[in-house]
Amino acid sequence: MSDILYKWPTGARFGARVPKEKFYEYGWVSSAVREKFVSDVQRITWTHKLAEETINLTGTTAVPEIEIFEIDSKADDVADAVLTAIDKAVPNPIIFEISRERTGRREVRMVAAHKTRGARTPMVNGYYSTRWMPADAERSALPTAISLPALYAELLAPLTPIDVRPGEEVSDVAERLEVVRRLQREVAGLERKIRSEPQLNRKMELRRMLKMKQAELEEQK
Repeated sequence: MSDILYKWPTGARFGARVPKEKFYEYGWVSSAVREKFVSDVQRITWTHKLAEETINLTGTTAVPEIEIFEIDSKADDVADAVLTAIDKAVPNPIIFEISRERTGRREVRMVAAHKTRGARTPMVNGYYSTRWMPADAERSALPTAISLPALYAELLAPLTPIDVRPGEEVSDVAERLEVVRRLQREVAGLERKIRSEPQLNRKMELRRMLKMKQAELEEQK
């Protein structure tokens, strides 16, 4: 988890308010998720469009442009289920900025998932986020990139627990993140078993398995 916010280009400003109700039209938005929209979301603004005509980087079928959505929360945060509903409704990749009022000051965090286009709806993996930061914190310039897919990978890199490898496509990063999440679950499960296992021989075998999984995990990072 990093401490970074990006300074979005002025020329890419879009500034369109998006009604929450617009997302209720989609069949995958359950009544429970609608309730989350109502309880969590004050306002949704489509603030920027990073595209060839706005930042002069070439897009592809997978990443034709990158959208920046700002969500003002009613309470402490916005549920991932809300972000998923928005992500599935918008085909292009989205970087979210969620803001909240906390002890008299405005805070913001950047959050996104590796997202790939599917046959009908986009495929959205788990979400990664920065820490909460003051809304007036200094922002960083966009990473240097030669295309929109490369920029998308670079924007997400500080959020994820893996390093983007040279020439790696967004879909490759998403697949590797899935492997990392699976290995992290397996490592956590083995650690729990080791703590509760009374037999020494079995505990030693579990530790051997744990070291193997930890080594696999490091290779993926």
